[in-house]
Amino acid sequence: MRLDEECKVQCKMKLTSRQARDFRERIDDEYRVALILDNLPTAEVRWHESGGAQVKTYQRGYPVGYKGEDESTYYLNNHARFTILYNLDEKTDLSRIVGFEVEPTSVKHQYKNRWDPVNPQLETCSSQSHPLDGQEAEPQEVGEGEEVVFSYDVIFKQSDIRWASRWDTYLQMADGNRSIHWFSVVNSLMIVLFLSGMVAMIMIRTLRRDISEYNELDTAEEAAEESGWKLCHGDAFRPPPYAGALSVCAGTGVQLLGMASVTITFSMLGFLSPANRGGLMTAMLLLFVLMGTAAGYTSARLYKSFGLTRWRAMTLQTALAYPGFCFCIFFVLDLLIWGQRSSGAVPFGTLVALAALWFGISVPLVFVGSYFGFKRPALEAPVRTNKIPRLVPPQPWYMAPAFSVLVGGMLPFGAVFIELFFSACAC
Repeated sequence: MRLDEECKVQCKMKLTSRQARDFRERIDDEYRVALILDNLPTAEVRWHESGGAQVKTYQRGYPVGYKGEDESTYYLNNHARFTILYNLDEKTDLSRIVGFEVEPTSVKHQYKNRWDPVNPQLETCSSQSHPLDGQEAEPQEVGEGEEVVFSYDVIFKQSDIRWASRWDTYLQMADGNRSIHWFSVVNSLMIVLFLSGMVAMIMIRTLRRDISEYNELDTAEEAAEESGWKLCHGDAFRPPPYAGALSVCAGTGVQLLGMASVTITFSMLGFLSPANRGGLMTAMLLLFVLMGTAAGYTSARLYKSFGLTRWRAMTLQTALAYPGFCFCIFFVLDLLIWGQRSSGAVPFGTLVALAALWFGISVPLVFVGSYFGFKRPALEAPVRTNKIPRLVPPQPWYMAPAFSVLVGGMLPFGAVFIELFFSACAC
């Protein structure tokens, strides 16, 4: 702490054909190096003008490398200067880290005589000749057989930033133009919701009037006066072929909706701070587990309204189907990460803890919700359902479900996609 280092060598490696190909792919995909110090992510400094003053913002990590002017040559950022900002307590002489900045560069290191792994002496990185101090240096090209030396600097700077405010700069990573585009996105969404609400309100008022008339009319009069879409009113509330699967999906949807709503609310209130790494994921998992009661209750109410009785099998499917599907995919991906010996792999103990949360808390809560849901009376349809299903005549191609779903979602998708596309271009 508070000990500057200059031109420290991390390691030396000779790139194989596979490593060179991987680096080129990472540069093409604009990968960024993510490091963490004292729970602070490393970031490049960006300055932009706001209200006549220069405002300092951060951009997470730093790029793996960059392309040359001919777009066919790739260069690797193999040297990084880390600037660590600290707040000094003059009374106790204790320091707290309040910033972790980085400045990367590419330099083809040269060393004296033979390589000494214990005490390497670099000619291209020293107090007299440093690649980040305006010295002209040949960049490190990515290619098979290229010898790459990774090095770094560490510079400590005292700062007036308080410990409690050290995340403020990280939370201001978006520039001024992006906020305008986000306003446009929200505006488009509100317009779509408003129009959808108006159509839904008109349809509800029309259907209520028609439903009340259907309940008062006799069968003969009803058949004589029905026309168009009203011919299907006696089949609208008929149980679907896979009523159990629909109940399970509805319960899982309510569970996810409850988890997302509570998580977003807590995030807006500031309870889920980014300073607490992993706090958001932990909150989402715990809320999903606790929302098992709502999932079981919803599934049971809908399942009972279809006139079905195998509630134990339905409850078990609600408790195991979606979490089991996600857990299997997560476990397979984790095995692949284990195979790469990555530090990002989830350890086996954490997997056991997740399984304990699943079977020890979530499953019992789903059964509790299902029990109370089946005790409630079944939902009654607002109109009578015909005993014999009505034969639906062949429909034109534009009435097919796939085409209807595509056209119905085109308006909101187009509004949001265009705004996000131009927002990304502007930034």
